[in-house]
Amino acid sequence: MGGVPVKRLTVLYDAQCSLCVHLRHWLMRQRQLIPLDLVPAASDEARRRFPGLDHESTLREITVVGDRGQVYRSTAAWIVCLWALAEHRPKAHWLATPAGAPFARVTVLAAAKYREATAAPCADGQCEVPGTPR
Repeated sequence: MGGVPVKRLTVLYDAQCSLCVHLRHWLMRQRQLIPLDLVPAASDEARRRFPGLDHESTLREITVVGDRGQVYRSTAAWIVCLWALAEHRPKAHWLATPAGAPFARVTVLAAAKYREATAAPCADGQCEVPGTPR
């Protein structure tokens, strides 16, 4: 994370994906070194905040936007989310190295396969994973 310091990140997540909603709840429970705003992808709020972003692509892959306009997608987005968390920053640094990069890619690919296999939309438009707070 060189260059301009990041002071806040916005995570655009698919609110119709149970895995994405579960990860949103998990992120909210973590101690954050960098504040994370969790906003449904392609929502009115996301479009208002980021008018120049391709919002349809944010429904296909995790996208994180930094407070200075930095855009992280897919594996880089997941790594920057971990980097923002107190307990997971060392792991994020490792995942960003040549040794850790294959593990980060496999994790994101596995999540994508899971999403594809469980792609049925949530019944009432609100996804929930059992045992997670709303």
